[in-house]
Amino acid sequence: MSDSGPRVTTRPVSAAAEAVPAPGVIGIGLAAVLTFALAQGSWQWFATFIGVTLLAVLLAFQRRAEWTPDIRSPYLRGLVAYSLVVGLCVAVALAPLLQRRAWLFPMPGTRGDCVLAGRYAALQAEAAVGNLASGDGAAVAFAQQDQARKAVAECLAATTTLWLPVYGVGVAVLVGACAWFRDRARARARSGSAGQGPVG
Repeated sequence: MSDSGPRVTTRPVSAAAEAVPAPGVIGIGLAAVLTFALAQGSWQWFATFIGVTLLAVLLAFQRRAEWTPDIRSPYLRGLVAYSLVVGLCVAVALAPLLQRRAWLFPMPGTRGDCVLAGRYAALQAEAAVGNLASGDGAAVAFAQQDQARKAVAECLAATTTLWLPVYGVGVAVLVGACAWFRDRARARARSGSAGQGPVG
């Protein structure tokens, strides 16, 4: 006697299907962000948008292994990689703010040197036009201001790039510590609830 009802077949999920190329996509995206931002000569606000977007993608698709206190466990390796990528995304997102806001990146000496570099670029622009300066003073003034602005932005961007790893590592340590304590608390809560299950 055969069962004529519909048969439900379970299709095994392969490891390749589980690991949809989120890490690869994130890595390629981060490389594109760094290439785009560093090639511009100064950090633009588009870097903030890309950094926030990649951070959202990472938080949406990240999967960590089960918590374990073993220092050589896959969980800890995944947590380190996750924390570093979060720190990198945050650093890329904060780069334009660090470059433009003194309260977030307080280096008065460096900012003063960059202002001097801008003034020197303005003098170079004036010297480049030579006798043409008497022809159109407004155009010469605009060229001076533009060259000065670019010189200051490039100077601040170079200094900001040197300090970005400090901000990134700080965020990575903070995120890693918070995630470790949270995952440990969840693991202990699950083990406690399993130990208090009903005895039949």
